[in-house]
Amino acid sequence: MKIITHERCVDYEYAGHPERPARIRRTWERLRAQQALPLEWVDPLPVDEALLAKAHSSAHLKRLEAHVDFDMDTPAYADIAQHARRSVGAGLHAMRSALKKEKAFSLIRPPGHHATREKAMGFCYLNNIALAALAARAEGVGKIAIFDFDVHHGNGTEDILVDQDGFLFISIHQYPAYPGTGRHPRGKNCLNYVVPPGYARLDYRDVASRALEKRQAYQPELVAVSAGFDAYARDPLCQQQLEPEDFCWYGAT
Repeated sequence: MKIITHERCVDYEYAGHPERPARIRRTWERLRAQQALPLEWVDPLPVDEALLAKAHSSAHLKRLEAHVDFDMDTPAYADIAQHARRSVGAGLHAMRSALKKEKAFSLIRPPGHHATREKAMGFCYLNNIALAALAARAEGVGKIAIFDFDVHHGNGTEDILVDQDGFLFISIHQYPAYPGTGRHPRGKNCLNYVVPPGYARLDYRDVASRALEKRQAYQPELVAVSAGFDAYARDPLCQQQLEPEDFCWYGAT
């Protein structure tokens, strides 16, 4: 299995910010210490401007390069544009590996699923999952499903892909919660599955099973996953009850 990452993705931080380098460092440590899975550690692919323009406006890309804070959650860290490009490159590498029937996981920061066409938000600067899906479509993949099980709605991915042919976007997330979107389906291809705060684990799985049935019925040629683990019972930002075995269930399903 490929682990796609880069040593520089832990180079930026802001004291007290919940999106912090330790999340990556500790995962590196655990994966390097384990012996159950053979792992290949690889770098992100390079990214050109033409690809970025498929998902983001020129105004957004210029602001990212201008080193201007977007909001308190999404500040202009030093070299953040390059960090964000590496995240996009990691998504590209995972996508191309999947097309070759290779298992791959992008383990990098910053994340991407809140970044919309026009702005960065929610720790996210460039929408790596949407860009990987758009690149796959441009390279001849006919039908692509994006499954987002982060506890927060993937509003940016939805914003970029809504009503675009060849894409199905499915998000299961807590509502109400940040960013306050995703209460209803949107367009012809964006399906949102909402769970309330404090939802019972088995009920959460029931909702996820319905979402996964929709993904299966779509019969995609490629499945891209926004794998957020913050529906975990002890995550400080939301109020869900999932345990590690529930995420194992996601992986097996």
